[in-house]
Amino acid sequence: MDLESIQSYCRQKAGTTEDFPFGPDVMIFRVAGKMFAMVRLDISPLRINLKCDPLMAESLRQEFPAITPGYYMNKRHWNTVTLDGSIKENKILFLIDHSYELVYKSLPKATRIEIGQPKG
Repeated sequence: MDLESIQSYCRQKAGTTEDFPFGPDVMIFRVAGKMFAMVRLDISPLRINLKCDPLMAESLRQEFPAITPGYYMNKRHWNTVTLDGSIKENKILFLIDHSYELVYKSLPKATRIEIGQPKG
């Protein structure tokens, strides 16, 4: 999965914005100002940090060597996924969806109504 695919997929999610608050090498995707994905652009292969249910996070780390505790993040709630081709694209898209949904569901009801239903 390449950067353009990640950008396209994340951008289509309801209420999503992207910015570079940590400099030009770290792209952040947010919903209502809360981060759901962080992509490191200065490393090859690309790495994406995604929020994850803690039990699922542990299971994924055991199943996939390319999934590790979130770099620079709360390691209980975030995973770093190395996009080295070892994880199928549909699994990566599922993990992006899962991260987005965790953040979306944590938003106040009024904010969720304003944004609308999640897409994807």
